[in-house]
This record gives sequence, C-alpha cells and structure tokens, in this order.
Amino acid sequence: MDSLTESNIVSFNKVTDSKPRVVVKIGSSLLANDEHLTPRYAFIHGLLSDIASLQKNGYEVILTSSGSVALGMNAIRSTIEKASIKDKQAAAACGQPILMNAYKQVALEYGFDIAQVLVTLEDLENMKRFLNTKNTVVRLLERGVMPIVNENDTVTTEELRVGDNDRLAAKVAQMVHAEHLVILTCIDGLYDRNPDEEGAQLVRSIQNVSEYLEVATGTSTLGSGGMFTKLQAANMAQNAGCTTIIARGHLDAPISAVMSGERIGTVCKAHNTPASYWRIWLTDRLQMAGGLIIQQEVADQLDDSGNGIVCYDVVSTHGSFQKADVLHVYDEKGTEIARGLCNFSSDELALIANRPGEPVEDILGYRSSPTLISKDNLAVLATRHLPWEQPDMAVWQQTVDPEN
Repeated sequence: MDSLTESNIVSFNKVTDSKPRVVVKIGSSLLANDEHLTPRYAFIHGLLSDIASLQKNGYEVILTSSGSVALGMNAIRSTIEKASIKDKQAAAACGQPILMNAYKQVALEYGFDIAQVLVTLEDLENMKRFLNTKNTVVRLLERGVMPIVNENDTVTTEELRVGDNDRLAAKVAQMVHAEHLVILTCIDGLYDRNPDEEGAQLVRSIQNVSEYLEVATGTSTLGSGGMFTKLQAANMAQNAGCTTIIARGHLDAPISAVMSGERIGTVCKAHNTPASYWRIWLTDRLQMAGGLIIQQEVADQLDDSGNGIVCYDVVSTHGSFQKADVLHVYDEKGTEIARGLCNFSSDELALIANRPGEPVEDILGYRSSPTLISKDNLAVLATRHLPWEQPDMAVWQQTVDPEN
C-alpha cells in the first residue's frame, strides 16, 4: 500500500476554483409526502428555481438529497416503521429512479442538468477513492452540471454506511472547499431546549457546537438523523472553514433566503483558521475503524510536534483494524486525545507489543520500526473537535500481556 501523508496529497489542498460553492442537504421529510410517500413536486420546483438563481449569481451548487428509501416504500409494499435493512435496500433501489427523475425533469425546466453520484463509506474514508470522487464532482461543476451526491443505500449495511446525509453533506463540503453548507429540514433550526417546550428559543448563532449537544436529540419519522447529526456536520464544516446554516425548507427561495439572512435559521460560523485538509481527513471520520488506549504518561505529553506513538505505549485496543486505518486514541482516563493513521494491523500490534526489545523484523518477517502512528500521520484533537464517545470498555482487548 502506498504511503499516505500530507506531502503526497497536494492536489487535495490545492484550490484553483474562483466560484463560491454551496452544498445543500435536503431531508426526506421535505421531499416525500408523509402520508402517500410520493415526491413533493412543489418543494422541488421551489428548490431548483432557487438553485438556478444562485447559479446565475455565480454560485456552484452541490446537492445531497435524502428521499430514495421513503419514495421506494410503496413499490415494495412496506412502510418506514416496519422496514428491515433488506427492505430499505430494496426500497432505495426503487426510489432512486423516482427521485432522480423528479430532479432531472424539474431542473431541465430551469435550464440546467443534474447528475447522480452514489458513494459508500469506503469512498469517503479511503483517501484515494475520496480524491477520485472529488475529481468527478469538480468535473461535473466545470461542465455546468449539478451533482447530487447520495449514499448508495442499495449496497450498504448498518455496519458499513455513513448513516445520515447530514455528515455526508459535510464531507462533500470539505471535499469541494465549499463556503456554505445549508441543511434544510422541517424546523427553523436549533433550539435551546425541546422546541415543543414553553419558552424554547431559537439559537441564531453558534461558535462552539459542543455547548448544545445535550439538547440536540431526536429524529424525524422519515429521516435517519436528528439535530445531533446536524451539529456533527456543522462541526466538520467549521473545521474546514465552511459556515453551516440549519433552517426550515420553505417553498420560496429555500436556500438564498437563509444565506442572505432574510429567513431565520441557526448559523454555525466557520473557524477563522481552518485546519489543513490532511488534518481534516484524519480527524473528521464517519466511522471508527479501531481504537487505542495509551499509557497516561505518554498521553499527557502527546502533541503534534512529538514522536508519534510506538507499539509499546499501547495498553489496550478496540476493534480489528488493518494497516493504514485511522485509529481513535484515548488516554487511560477514557478521554479521546488524538486520531492517526496506523502502520500495523491489530494482530501485528499485539505481537510487537508483547515482545519488547525484540527487532520487529524477527517478529513480522520484514524490516520496520515499532512506531505505530508516526508524528506526520497523527493529529492531536483540538478543543473545537467533537470527541467520540468511548466504546464499551468490556469489548476492549488487553494488548500487552500483564505477565510480560
């Protein structure tokens, strides 16, 4: 496997685009009629009319659209509430043509064309496939075609999927260096408590999304994500210098009205100093490949300028991971402190950690240093990153044999 470091992904960081880009995420509840599970053409007309206006004003727009599963339920004679994962996969296969046909026919009325880009978790987590996806999206924009990026729900499972289009949209925003991520949903934005409670107030502006995680719970009937995933998406966008707006999807000018401030919403402001895109790719993951607990003394001294993490620093591990997976690193107190690209599989790590002082070549049969995560491939988490919850400690594996 080729080495992946910041030095060999220059094309990822290189920005030569002059037009501002907007990524728009549309929730299922806006696209599918709750009762009949058919397309809401009035909303689609309003949405694409607004996109046509944005394009005329110099913007490039990328859509991430839910709705295929909901729109396919009638075809498989099931409902969202009763559907199994196989039912949802089948419904997605039936609903995607319905959704894309609706978008295409309406878009052509407003003078532009659309293209579907189906992705999987692997397409977004693997750097080479991520860059290939980016190249496709950028070329479509260069040709005046609006990309509609969706997860390929027909082949994904619960274990191997992005899971929600909020974070998918944020990943796309990072990918194309978007200036704005607009998440259109069925409410006006984030409230300081349950919006059904008396006295609930809309939060108009957010700098630190972590302050609002406790109130961001619940999901809609048709959607797979609630306000919590929208805040996760906003945090990912912030790290890349992209401002997120969470707002209600109205029929009239649903995007431009919230971007201009004409219509209310919650604005999650971009960080003034965005991280490098190599660091963003390391830290803003969509799924945990594996985890490490390292010695507290090592954790307390860990920083981006250090020497990385060696196999002998590891106390225990979570999950079965492979070389070049991105691992989540915790201290012995259970706090996530870093993420990094690993040089060994979980099985190789266990062998090396339990034979300290013995050359790695004698253990694995090839020459290597005992460095598990090199300093160039390690990103210590800043306070502006949302940490992951630690996996259940009962399933962590003791890496170092206490007898050694």
